[in-house]
Amino acid sequence: MFEKQHRTLGEFIIANQNSFQYTSGELSRLLNGIRLAAKVVNHEVNKAGLVDIIGAAGETNIQGENQQKLDVLANEKFIQTLKNREIVCGIASEEEDDFISINSFDKQHQNKYVVLIDPLDGSSNIDVNVSVGTIFSIYRRVTPVGTPVTLEDFLQPGKNQIAAGYIIYGTSTMLVYTTGDGVNGFTLNPALGTFYLSHPDMQFPETGKIYSVNEGNYIHFPQGVKDYIKYCQMEEGDRPYTSRYIGSLVSDFHRNMIKGGIYMYPKSSKAQNGKLRLLYECNPMAFLAEQANGKASDGFQRIMDIQPTELHQRVPFFCGSKKMVEKAEEFMAKP
Repeated sequence: MFEKQHRTLGEFIIANQNSFQYTSGELSRLLNGIRLAAKVVNHEVNKAGLVDIIGAAGETNIQGENQQKLDVLANEKFIQTLKNREIVCGIASEEEDDFISINSFDKQHQNKYVVLIDPLDGSSNIDVNVSVGTIFSIYRRVTPVGTPVTLEDFLQPGKNQIAAGYIIYGTSTMLVYTTGDGVNGFTLNPALGTFYLSHPDMQFPETGKIYSVNEGNYIHFPQGVKDYIKYCQMEEGDRPYTSRYIGSLVSDFHRNMIKGGIYMYPKSSKAQNGKLRLLYECNPMAFLAEQANGKASDGFQRIMDIQPTELHQRVPFFCGSKKMVEKAEEFMAKP
């Protein structure tokens, strides 16, 4: 693979810098910062089981979820790396109660970008050696440059994103991202510590045969979701579809983008607003999906059109191959 695709992630970012809406070079430096943090976290994930970084940290995050030790470590590494490179004016993390305002020593709030991040998606799977990931989303600030960032800079609809992506720590480690000009995937060569372009121009198949949902919650789902699941299981035409659910959004999304499928985390009687976070998970994945010929909605409207009202807002999420998401929406729209 690496013999065929010689271009590194760094070379790709530089070569494609002119396709960005803004070409100051700051976004390129920011993506390179994320690349560096990803390699650090990858190193720690690969040591799991050998050192004392598995299990609960004994704390809960703002969502009331038990933090894993690797959640805390990944959160610290990404925040520290982005702070040290002095390329962002603010960071919001799923693991933090509030956003972090960053004032570079020599720039006085002159940086233009904010980053929202889920440092370690699916971390509850780390104990059993199942793939986990990092999700990131980048916006240009909307408040005046030279002033501290405010909540307004983070509560932007997903359609304002200028870049988004994820890192999947699996049998191989991949960084997949978009800047609004398609989706490209880069695989880490651990011997060299370098990401190489391995999956250029990634695309969702128009339709697929995989549906990914936690069917253990079936009884709590809205009737439209129940009906769509039954449709997926029905023996007719190219159905029944195959059920594949890892419980790590990054892993399920990545598989479905390559093979064709739909990922669903609907609202339920136990979680009226769904479980996934709009800003840290749904918006970046929706941006990637749309750039890869897929679709993402809350079952009724485009995810990236939703105006956020709070940092840790939750929404239902349907994402994947376009025709499968549209069919799910058909079932959701029925009275």
